[in-house]
Amino acid sequence: MAYQHANGIRLSYQRSGQGDNVLLIMGSGAAGHVWTLHQTPALHRAGYQTVAFNNRGVPPSDAPEGMYALEDLVADTKELIEALDLAPCRIVGTSMGAIVAQELAIGWPHLVRCAVLMATRARPDAIRRAQVLAQRALLESGVRIPRSHDAVTTALQMLSPATLNDDAAASSWLEILELAGDTTTGQVWIDTFTDRRELLRGVTVPCRVIAFADDLIAPPYLCAEVTEAIPDCDYMEIPDSGHLGYLERPHEVNTAIIEFLDKN
Repeated sequence: MAYQHANGIRLSYQRSGQGDNVLLIMGSGAAGHVWTLHQTPALHRAGYQTVAFNNRGVPPSDAPEGMYALEDLVADTKELIEALDLAPCRIVGTSMGAIVAQELAIGWPHLVRCAVLMATRARPDAIRRAQVLAQRALLESGVRIPRSHDAVTTALQMLSPATLNDDAAASSWLEILELAGDTTTGQVWIDTFTDRRELLRGVTVPCRVIAFADDLIAPPYLCAEVTEAIPDCDYMEIPDSGHLGYLERPHEVNTAIIEFLDKN
């Protein structure tokens, strides 16, 4: 890992491969090295250089105390792009990372050549808003949930029934999720409640939305709203995949990413 100061903090990143730059932005609480399981090898084979980094709050990047804002992550990413001289770069983001990519495309289109937005949304619906508020309430209560219980809850929220109904796959995932333990708390407070659809109508860079058919965090209909809002945007839906579809169905996801990047 290398380190770069951006927006007043130190971000860890990994730059690898050769070719045009692709910046990979991970979702809430997850480390950038997750991309190296499936996505960066495929992008390298396709002739791209990748930059994957840990968002603030995810070690070994700095984890300032307090509540983080979406503006913090956007500013971190903007300054990283500028410091590493990546612009205009292709961006692939998932979940919170996709929302950060959307904000960059809204506010700083000169930094973005094109963007793949996975498991994204422009607003929460009632149940997704309740999920976030319940997570915050649990954190504020001070109750510590056993890791085994947290692993089961995470699996049910993040994975497709196609994975959960496969005993071998489900067992492996439960082991991984239990070992992963607690994630950053600062990111829990990031506000994604504001409806961004009107602002997304002003995005001028090409985008592709990739939805996961069984996603309980960013369901396909909310992903489709992003597609409908962005003028130059297409939509793909990956079957038998949950919120972690890029890990559950990597071949299909990588094919969709690379096909879009090659065109843009």
